Amino acid sequence: MNSLVKLVPGVYHDSVSLMRVSQALSAMPGVEVAVIAMATPLNLDLARELGFDPPAASSGSELLVAVRARDVTAATDELDRLLGELSSRSPAEAADFPPRTTRSAVRAGAANLVLVSVPGEHAFAEALDAVEAGLPVMIFSDNVPVEQEVLLKRLAEERGGLVMGPDCGTAVIGGAGLGFANVLRPGPVGVVAASGTGAQHVTSLLDLAGVGVSHVLGVGSRDLSAQVGGLSAIRALRWLDDDPGTELIVLISKPPAPEVARAVQEVVDKLRTPVVSALLGTSGGDLTAAAESALGRLGLEPPAWPSWSRPIARGSVRGLYSGGTLCTEASLITPGGFVDYGDDVFTRGRAHPMIDPTLRLEALAKVEPGEVALMDVVLGHGADPDPALRLAPAIEAAAGRGVQVVIALIGTEGDPQGLRRQAATLHEAGAAVFTSNAHAARHAAGSAT
Repeated sequence: MNSLVKLVPGVYHDSVSLMRVSQALSAMPGVEVAVIAMATPLNLDLARELGFDPPAASSGSELLVAVRARDVTAATDELDRLLGELSSRSPAEAADFPPRTTRSAVRAGAANLVLVSVPGEHAFAEALDAVEAGLPVMIFSDNVPVEQEVLLKRLAEERGGLVMGPDCGTAVIGGAGLGFANVLRPGPVGVVAASGTGAQHVTSLLDLAGVGVSHVLGVGSRDLSAQVGGLSAIRALRWLDDDPGTELIVLISKPPAPEVARAVQEVVDKLRTPVVSALLGTSGGDLTAAAESALGRLGLEPPAWPSWSRPIARGSVRGLYSGGTLCTEASLITPGGFVDYGDDVFTRGRAHPMIDPTLRLEALAKVEPGEVALMDVVLGHGADPDPALRLAPAIEAAAGRGVQVVIALIGTEGDPQGLRRQAATLHEAGAAVFTSNAHAARHAAGSAT
């Protein structure tokens, strides 16, 4: 194997785009590893852990290229092509000289919402520009100190804005999906979610039942913690309460701090718009039950959620999840060992498992015969364009070793991956497939769904 490691000055792309480039290069024949990322201390350390010897970055604004492959030239040629696609502009765009900073874009009146997707240590300054201008801001970035999150949200409250995030993976504003987002029909349900995959799951179930959404306001996974105090959740609830297109609100969160749950409930009790709460761990309910409750509040009967089942023998359950809230929900339903591979400790310097399944495939290969592997597969924009392509052979291999695989397939009929095509491929490979995570978890435990 040959190695190339270098820093390229004057090149910037957001983390999601670079994760996809790294994934595409890593999938090339003869490529052992590829790390294409901004040259932050974190990413430089990752390269060193992988056996590279990168030079020190002067500012962290350079692009880190670290590739180990049989044919480095072919890999770098493909890298140049992929980066060229990211950098391409039409002549009109190039002539317009679009703003290069958040502050200049705000001053030019070129924005009514700001999306921040930069390394976490740089996110605060960009988000602050938006907050000070009174604009709503979605902070996709993770690894932002909680003290900065609290400050941004308090400033936003003073200026009439809304901070979605940090670590806000999903939002839908007026039909436009941001981050990881499913294709959803428009409708009367507004969502406030301290959970990305939780929001995706509930809205996907509603879509399967023929019900659409007005807006999905992600508020960041820590919002209902004791430190943050539900600042953005309360603000978002009030925004949706004032929205004429929202007839029902669904509030979703991982287990909240008890005192914050009580404070949020006091706000909910004073809203004009009815609210269905799905605060995991507080009432024993699950996300599927919350979706069904929302349908009931709209006067609709819940459908039979699509599934492609298989008989299962009881065995210890190993949860191999990409979504933190889905992992938490399953662990509350089913005893077993659960790992959230979307946690920051696993995404350090690598693509999220909703994009790159490598870590979960390695974990699946280690599940013991007789055990049940419980996994989620999340569809939609931003996610792996064909997750079944790599997962199906791993499921077949697991089944050959006597491992039973159960999958919660999160998505809608409109998602680009094709919900039913993905389900059929995964089922043919040997998995039991459910569009309800709760049903998948109960099936994995050998319980009736």
